Amino acid sequence: MNISHIEHVGIAVTSLEEAIPFYENVLGVKCFAIEEVADQKVKTAFFKVGQTKIELLEATAEDSAIAKYIASNGGRGGIQHIAFAVEDGVANALAEAEGKGVRLIDKAPRKGAEGLNIAFLHPKSTCGALVELCEDPNKK
Repeated sequence: MNISHIEHVGIAVTSLEEAIPFYENVLGVKCFAIEEVADQKVKTAFFKVGQTKIELLEATAEDSAIAKYIASNGGRGGIQHIAFAVEDGVANALAEAEGKGVRLIDKAPRKGAEGLNIAFLHPKSTCGALVELCEDPNKK
């Protein structure tokens, strides 16, 4: 697996409307995109910090992964996942991970925010961290 960099850190929040001002007014980073990913039942807001992005995630449905994460975290948000950019394609990275005994959440890449191809590795196989693999199909 050829990882080039940390693509983003995903942070679950209860409200983008409440969270965005903290990042902009306190940390001084500007939100450059807000997007809803309907099939993941989430609304996202992105901030760039150096080469890495921060992705805030707000649930749009009570049965979404983000809503479940917040509920399991005492009703509070927090760091939900870390995403790595892979240069050899998400499908190849998934096959390699599975070949090494890693439990997959996604058996095949799917579309995520910003048009990225994404897939998740199960935290039970990654020492407790939810790991997302990403590739920008436009950078091939």
